Amino acid sequence: MKKVALIPARYAATRFPAKLMQQLGNKPVIRHTYDNTLATGLFDEVIVATDSDIIYNEITQHGGKAVMSKKQHESGSDRIAEAVADMDVDIVVNVQGDEPFVKAAPLKQLLDVFEGDKGAGVQVASLMQVLTMQQYIEDPNYVKVAIDKNNNAIFFSRSVIPYPRNKEIPITYYEHIGVYAFRKQALIDFTHWPMTPLEAAEKIECLRYLEHGVPLKMVVVDYMGVEIDTPEDLERAAKFL
Repeated sequence: MKKVALIPARYAATRFPAKLMQQLGNKPVIRHTYDNTLATGLFDEVIVATDSDIIYNEITQHGGKAVMSKKQHESGSDRIAEAVADMDVDIVVNVQGDEPFVKAAPLKQLLDVFEGDKGAGVQVASLMQVLTMQQYIEDPNYVKVAIDKNNNAIFFSRSVIPYPRNKEIPITYYEHIGVYAFRKQALIDFTHWPMTPLEAAEKIECLRYLEHGVPLKMVVVDYMGVEIDTPEDLERAAKFL
């Protein structure tokens, strides 16, 4: 199977404008994400898809590969779907531009769910990690996911799910990590569907798949690092680095 990694990179992020060009150590956040994705050696190609000349130049002037989006897009999935529309590819991995600490092991786990007889029916997969700190469980910037016994997502929410009505049992909370893998057709299908009600309410794009009856296979992984959503996250990332 031919596998490519696409990194959607929008410059004008709502919560933290220009976050992908913020300096983290010796280079901007977006170059950490690109370089670390490339360094995994898991992909036939790694490409940044962006609406920004600044990000495009940052990647290409340092030897990387980037494409400019031709249209305005509501989501990262829409952006990468445009980029791969004419590519001969089987599996497309969406690595969010604000995930600077990308590592090979979690991405390999994600790709492995498409292999063999069991993987033949998987159309979309994504990553999650266990949340243990109460402040992050309650933080709406941390998207939570509830899963069934087969590790398929039941729901994604910025609220606390499941709600701990029963205080006497242990509850495992999972944070959804914004790294997806799609079969190409599943990604193209996504872009042909209008935004769905739950997606619009929560501002979580993968709910569009659930609302159309497409399961998301979730893969639990060890800590992925720090996702950059706020200036405080950037400070945490600098310490982590």
